[in-house]
Amino acid sequence: MSTAAAFGTVPAIDLGLGKPPRDTRVVVAMSGGVDSSVTAALLAEAGYDVVGITLQLYDHGAAVSRKGACCAGADIHDARRVAEGLGIPHYVLDYESRFRQSVMDDFADSYLRGETPIPCVRCNQTVKFRDLLETARDLGAACLATGHYVRRIGGPDGAELHRAADPAKDQSYFLFATTAGQLDFLRFPLGGMAKEETRAHAVRFGLPVADKPDSQDICFVPSGNYGAVIERLRPGAGAPGDIVHLDGRVLGRHDGVIHYTIGQRKGLGIGGGATDGNAPLFVVRIEPETRRVVVGPREALSVTDVYVKELNWLAGALSEAGMDVAVKLRSTRPPVPGVIRPLGAGRAVVSLVEPEEGVSAGQACVAYDGDRVLGGGWIIGAERARN
Repeated sequence: MSTAAAFGTVPAIDLGLGKPPRDTRVVVAMSGGVDSSVTAALLAEAGYDVVGITLQLYDHGAAVSRKGACCAGADIHDARRVAEGLGIPHYVLDYESRFRQSVMDDFADSYLRGETPIPCVRCNQTVKFRDLLETARDLGAACLATGHYVRRIGGPDGAELHRAADPAKDQSYFLFATTAGQLDFLRFPLGGMAKEETRAHAVRFGLPVADKPDSQDICFVPSGNYGAVIERLRPGAGAPGDIVHLDGRVLGRHDGVIHYTIGQRKGLGIGGGATDGNAPLFVVRIEPETRRVVVGPREALSVTDVYVKELNWLAGALSEAGMDVAVKLRSTRPPVPGVIRPLGAGRAVVSLVEPEEGVSAGQACVAYDGDRVLGGGWIIGAERARN
């Protein structure tokens, strides 16, 4: 391993655990990628008693050599090589059945309900930050560290979740379901770094994954063909049905509602002439019970009230009067202003200041105050407020 002097200024890693690193065991979730590998390397360099754990979540034969995946085949091999090079113990845990039940089955069923799921959030929420966290405790760890780009900052009422210092890599949207209890045990050493810094550290440590590309696809969906995965998990999911205009006209047929998402414009397969001047049509509603995909003009996508369930609130009690927030309605969209109000039973409504388009059930609605994540929930519906 290269020395700190060869690299220049190396950030001090203080996990805030109140005892010397040499007396502090830290479990690092190692996916085989550069981020988690650098996390393990930095903590080992700082003198912590590091234990690496890799989860085997699925085992598709093609995944062993496929680039851009995680948690299977070559990625487990990469994590093992990194751990050997760092001189830390490394364990592979078979979580396939848990992953299938908590993530893959939920993914398939969500599409069958006409939703657009985010399996990475479910994975963090269940397999990683519930099951793996308990395993880390069983191993006598003081904390579980991951390679996520998000910051954990101490506040007057306990640990707070904040956006990463690098906006381009921020993963706070995908961690909205992290509970206060989980956050107390978690650490994110890369949250204050830019990706370029992480890569530079990987080179400094001589890690075999230094130039490994970032994961792009959903890990268990080869080549992005999620329809084929859903068909395999739920035979018959691709049952055909009608593509219907909002005015009631049947415009064509489809090969399964699982292939459509709210706001989709391309690939509808209904040709031109459906509207005056061939104005574009968008998916505005999915009706799984009748297997209908409903399309309409762009303005039909606009909503102002967004309803969520399973609200995970990290900022004390949410007042009945509501709270001004900025919300992200998809991971790729910037936050927009709104007011969130509790509805009871873990539900809430967010009233947006300006209408938003393409809001889909199954996605997350995450509330922010500046860089701080206040909480969020799963979108179950949206509508245009009546004046």
